[in-house]
Amino acid sequence: MNEDNLRQLIGRVQRGSLSRRGFVKRMAAVGLTAPMATQLLAMAGAAPAAAQTVTPYPARRGGGALKVLYWQGATLLNPHFAVGTKDQDGSRVFYEPLAGWAQDGTLEPVLAAEIPSRENGGLAEDGRSVTWKLKRGVKWHDGQDFSADDVVFNWEYAKDPATASVTTGSYRDVNVVKVDDHTVRVEFTRPTPFWADAFVGSRGMMIPKHLFKDYTGAKSRDAPANLRPVGTSGYKFTDFQPGDMVRGEANPNYHMPNRPFFDTLEVKGGGDAVSAARAVMQTGEFDYAWNMQVEDEILKRLEANGRGKVNIVPGGGIEFIQLHTRDPWTEVEGERAHISTTHPTLSDPAVRQAIALLCDRNALEQFIYGRGGPATANFLNNPPRFRSENMKFEFSIAKANEILDAAGWVRARDGIRAKDGKRLKFVYQTSINTPRQRTQAVIKQAAQRAGIDIEVKAVTASVFFSSDVANPDTYTKFWTDIQMYTTTMPQADPQLFMNQYVSWEMSTKANSWQGRNIVRWKNDEYDAAYRAAEGELDPVKRAALFIRMNDLIVGSNHVIPLVGRPTVSASLNTLHHKLSAWDLTFGFLHDWHRAA
Repeated sequence: MNEDNLRQLIGRVQRGSLSRRGFVKRMAAVGLTAPMATQLLAMAGAAPAAAQTVTPYPARRGGGALKVLYWQGATLLNPHFAVGTKDQDGSRVFYEPLAGWAQDGTLEPVLAAEIPSRENGGLAEDGRSVTWKLKRGVKWHDGQDFSADDVVFNWEYAKDPATASVTTGSYRDVNVVKVDDHTVRVEFTRPTPFWADAFVGSRGMMIPKHLFKDYTGAKSRDAPANLRPVGTSGYKFTDFQPGDMVRGEANPNYHMPNRPFFDTLEVKGGGDAVSAARAVMQTGEFDYAWNMQVEDEILKRLEANGRGKVNIVPGGGIEFIQLHTRDPWTEVEGERAHISTTHPTLSDPAVRQAIALLCDRNALEQFIYGRGGPATANFLNNPPRFRSENMKFEFSIAKANEILDAAGWVRARDGIRAKDGKRLKFVYQTSINTPRQRTQAVIKQAAQRAGIDIEVKAVTASVFFSSDVANPDTYTKFWTDIQMYTTTMPQADPQLFMNQYVSWEMSTKANSWQGRNIVRWKNDEYDAAYRAAEGELDPVKRAALFIRMNDLIVGSNHVIPLVGRPTVSASLNTLHHKLSAWDLTFGFLHDWHRAA
């Protein structure tokens, strides 16, 4: 579809001669799915009214206790330091963004009075600014007023390099101006198609200026509110035990009428995914369990009890392997895996190609993940318009051996290949989780048949995904040769997701290992494509740029996609929740309730 035809269709929606549903169907026919189609309409000033809760919300509060089980407990409650989903969700219990991403890809207002559009004057025609109108009457949990000053402060806080926040990428290249007490304008240096980044979703949670203004920059980690949050949400803080428990109670002055439904909220951490699934679908001890990374056969047996159900919400999450670009065993200037080093063996493209051929993705889907893990060759899988058709995957031990033979890697007496005194021996780490350990075993066995020695390392999830910068075993440090985990895509747009491989996001000691480029990969063509996509308003050209980025990083074999990871959770049949794969689990916690 060319640009003129696209503009004509959008114009018909604006005039009312074509329904939004009809527009989405036509876009789907050319590969543009609902999330991007609806965003195009929003950019053109044809935004819909805020989506409503799927099930009727009860006309009462006092719903008792909501008990949620996370087998990885939150370790801190400041969203700007939340390096993993567990900490983001823990923070989201108390803090809110201006808007959140619904499952259909539309934005829904939270602290914003409305979603910016061309029609309401929120989106500039030149794509260089977006104006947010804030909801009036919102108060922090301590009774202080929420205002534009708080929004501006969050920008200043996050963009300060000394803060070393994980959200800095969303704020450092924009300018935020207070228009009045209830209006802010976000300004961009050039036309920006993905304007819904700063202050939106997982990256947009607001912390209060009056409690953090004395703890900025180098002092940011010392703020008492990092562990005792004061937010604007439907639940006020009551207790926090890092790695174990988060508790809240209903906020009687919440800015959304008749919400929240539950009197108290308890988010329990620890244990493992299988026991979490059983605690919901077998014993009914909990209402909801997060991240069911459990063999599908087990989930189906638990569902058969009739007490609970498995929720599968398609999104952009991916379980993948990283092959280090740097040397994790050499220390330079007090830093392992320093960006000035090169991995002694994984720097050989033949070695990486061989390892990719030793990953039996079809077996992982068939025998481990089932519904919760379709095999894939791409790092970027959704929305489908951004999915590359160029990448293919293959499992072949014979071909891996041929490639290593041709590259001069010769088997020693013990069967392990070596060249120039360097052996193909690697440490392969991931978090403790049965499907992940089974995946490690499958790949280790195949690698042995190709003359590669793999030592598997399993790290307790609360340690592996910890925000503790002093912890040597966190995935952000990546002080082994190979590692595996899932990365999520918390927006219906790949811009933030794909900045995991830009050179300026490298995870280093200088940024407290908070950079998102954990594999420390550098490619000038990738950087240039990313910069071009940031300002490309043509949706077709922009999609092509992201597809090229996917092909570059996957083609390097420093990143090996294994299976897609839809959001898989378990809940009691009586619990009504609103879930979105493009936002956090608690992104729409204010709409959760129990059946009468």
